[in-house]
Amino acid sequence: MTNALPNIGKRLKTVGTKLLRMVVVFIGDFIADLKRYFLGGDTADFRYPLPETVRPALAGPAISLGGGGPDVEEGIQWMINQVRGGTHSATKVDVVVIRTYGNHDYNRLISDMKGVNSVKTLIISNRNDANKVEIVEKVANTDVVFFAGGDQCQYIRSWKDTKLEEAVKSVYARGGGIGGTSAGAMIQSEYIYDACASSEEGIETRNALEDPYQDITFTYNFFRWRNLHGTIVDTHFDRRKRMGRIMAFIARQIKDGVSKSVLGIAISEETSVVVDRNGLAKVTGRGAAYFVLGDHPPEVCEPRTPLTYHDYKIWRVPRGDTFDLKNRPTTGYYRRSVKRGRFDSDPY
Repeated sequence: MTNALPNIGKRLKTVGTKLLRMVVVFIGDFIADLKRYFLGGDTADFRYPLPETVRPALAGPAISLGGGGPDVEEGIQWMINQVRGGTHSATKVDVVVIRTYGNHDYNRLISDMKGVNSVKTLIISNRNDANKVEIVEKVANTDVVFFAGGDQCQYIRSWKDTKLEEAVKSVYARGGGIGGTSAGAMIQSEYIYDACASSEEGIETRNALEDPYQDITFTYNFFRWRNLHGTIVDTHFDRRKRMGRIMAFIARQIKDGVSKSVLGIAISEETSVVVDRNGLAKVTGRGAAYFVLGDHPPEVCEPRTPLTYHDYKIWRVPRGDTFDLKNRPTTGYYRRSVKRGRFDSDPY
């Protein structure tokens, strides 16, 4: 019995030493993660989503919708500032750029902006990658997501109903920023012209007004941000003269029973529409944005038949001005109609 006591003591000492080492390693790893997160580290390297208690407080959500062409740096910087709590906030945020192909040019552009801690570009070109744990966790652990321009059909086919989609939604839900340009902006609206049935040339105004059904398809239930309910976004608006195109898209939603009222957000090139947490949209950049409302059924919206729709309400919002998406204005618009596929007067 007396010989057994020293052996028990040695075993307890050994077990205690191992437990102590495990605790030390755990604390060391935990402190290292905190340092990487708060002191300039790269959150995209984390292997698991951080608990809410150790993430920086985010002041959004904020949205930036780019109209294509050269990027509007002002719009991206505005979104970053909204998320971190203002231009003078000490908070720095991490940004992930997502695209299905291309390069890492956005890293340099965004890393030079004020309040940015890190930038990563992820090339996610298929559903398998969009469900990979390491990719999903990189997105979930970021503060701002930006979708590059490209092909909205490929984006939808590669990302919709994947874990990546849920990760992006989690960034928005905790007050982060969601931005995009061209196709990357078009996928933000509740109703999305997906371009999956059209040719490489796409559908433009003349085609859409002559037949609002031919090769025109839509996607629903993708991101559905609360301040973009009931909207459809179109881009490259002024350069490609797309007023008739968005009018046809709006008429289709009403005719097909998707909604009784639809607001089109049409954004010119080198222009962005930025939306704060309260739903106030502001136009930044070079050009104007058009907010086009259809609030009654079309007179004629049928396959192989030119569109007839009277009295769209249109707000032309120049750079620097705002449009309240949450409490939409009841004045300040002009009316334009389409009869047998033709405008009654210049819609711009």
